[in-house]
Amino acid sequence: MENKKITQTAGRDGLGDFAPNFAHFNDDILFGEQWNDESISTKTKCIVTMTSLISSGIVDSSLKYHLINAKGSGVTREEIAAIISHIAFYAGWPKAWAAFRLAKEVWTEETAVDEKDGFQQNIMFPIGEKNEAYAKYFKGQSYLSLLSPKTGMCNVTFEPGCRNNWHIHHAKTGGGQLLVCVGGRGYYQEYGKPAVEMTEGTIIEIPADVKHWHGAAKDSWFAHLAMEIPGTEPLTEWREEVTDEEYEAANKDK
Repeated sequence: MENKKITQTAGRDGLGDFAPNFAHFNDDILFGEQWNDESISTKTKCIVTMTSLISSGIVDSSLKYHLINAKGSGVTREEIAAIISHIAFYAGWPKAWAAFRLAKEVWTEETAVDEKDGFQQNIMFPIGEKNEAYAKYFKGQSYLSLLSPKTGMCNVTFEPGCRNNWHIHHAKTGGGQLLVCVGGRGYYQEYGKPAVEMTEGTIIEIPADVKHWHGAAKDSWFAHLAMEIPGTEPLTEWREEVTDEEYEAANKDK
């Protein structure tokens, strides 16, 4: 991977007035010169720096900063796991445990992105963007893609373990919702009834005024089309979260 010029202002931002010389050494010498020395690659410098910090027992925000740099410089999840495991034998097991906790935070997002991209390749409809507008009604991360502005048809995608709250589609006449699973595995459950497993091709017609929830299995991504059934004065009422016990019961023996 090509080395990119590294610039740093943390010294001046944090200590410019209190310790200007230290800020100069940090920003201009350490990062401005040493980190831009092309004798070794930035990726190698990141690995050396992480090894030094972990071996010294420094597992605070400074290590996390260098873990982020390492990831940006091409260190993969598999490589960082192997690097910290190797360090453990020489620097100590507790230090490695502490370093792994930070590394998991830095590389977790990459894992989710990789899995999301892989799931996208297996479904024909776009996953869309993070479902921020309705995030308060979901436990876990969901995504929303509006497919037809005229009809309101959407593709809703759930990460493993994600589900929405109990909710009701009200209408004076008609109304309700139609779900069509387009990939992965999930569940639909009406209040007081057993959960129904949904896989690709499963169609669920939800009557108006029925309390229900739907979401992904705990070990699978899940996507479904959602279409409102025409009705008069439709209104969605969001209710309480699906408890962990209710969710686990849906997943049991499926």
